[in-house]
Amino acid sequence: MTPGYQALRESAGWLDLTGRGKIVARGEDRVRLLHAMTTNHVERLAPGGGCYAFFLDAHGHILADVNLFAMTDYILLDLEPEVTRKIYAHLDRHIVADDVSLEDVTAGYATFAVEGPRAAEVLAAAGAPVPVDAYSHIVWGTRIVARASGFLVFAPLAEREEIVRALEAAGAVAASAHDALVVRLENGRPRYGDDITEDHLAQETQQLHALHLSKGCYIGQEIVERIRARGHVNRLLVRLTLEGNQPPARGTKFPDGEITSAAYSPALGKVVALAYVRAER
Repeated sequence: MTPGYQALRESAGWLDLTGRGKIVARGEDRVRLLHAMTTNHVERLAPGGGCYAFFLDAHGHILADVNLFAMTDYILLDLEPEVTRKIYAHLDRHIVADDVSLEDVTAGYATFAVEGPRAAEVLAAAGAPVPVDAYSHIVWGTRIVARASGFLVFAPLAEREEIVRALEAAGAVAASAHDALVVRLENGRPRYGDDITEDHLAQETQQLHALHLSKGCYIGQEIVERIRARGHVNRLLVRLTLEGNQPPARGTKFPDGEITSAAYSPALGKVVALAYVRAER
């Protein structure tokens, strides 16, 4: 059991997520555009608020997931690294006569996650504000602190070392990508690119907080509504525990489904995994 893994489970750990994509959308039509292109209700977001959403294609397949944070004069899109260029191009193609400008600011910003049962306490001790509501955020000087599955801190790249020192002085412990993988699987949290891909439909992921089922038209809505009306999908993403200490590889098939992510959990003494399994009718 590594110190980072133990911190994420029992106190507070920090992770460097600086590679995560960050796109800024400005202009009078930014809300209308993002509302029409994502699965959640962007139009009702007030400054300081946010939401989790999917970008879908016309066939209902998931192009990416995104954390959207509404600022006073722009919207910040927080994305997995591998989808940033794709989503920038996807949005840009749909800007016709709209007053919307996009800027990929990924290279200029550091991103940190602070997670664990003492994460809020550690952030406060580091001098940071602590957002209370899910996907809300607070400006912290030149930085932004947002609440997602844990907390995210966005800051100019030049402030990276200063933030690390502050977090560690407040008691946060550096955690590795593998530490984070194990804990997210223990908690059944999927990641786009591993557990959610363009092969999947929104309701299959069981991430229903990404969907607003009465918001009106958006790309892919017809498929989401058809599934809602039908009442089921053929497969569902679920958390599994498996005996042993050898995690199966991604893509491993079994009679009722297919593994998407797996890791050995020291705390459980078993393998934890996410998998798509055949849904019961």
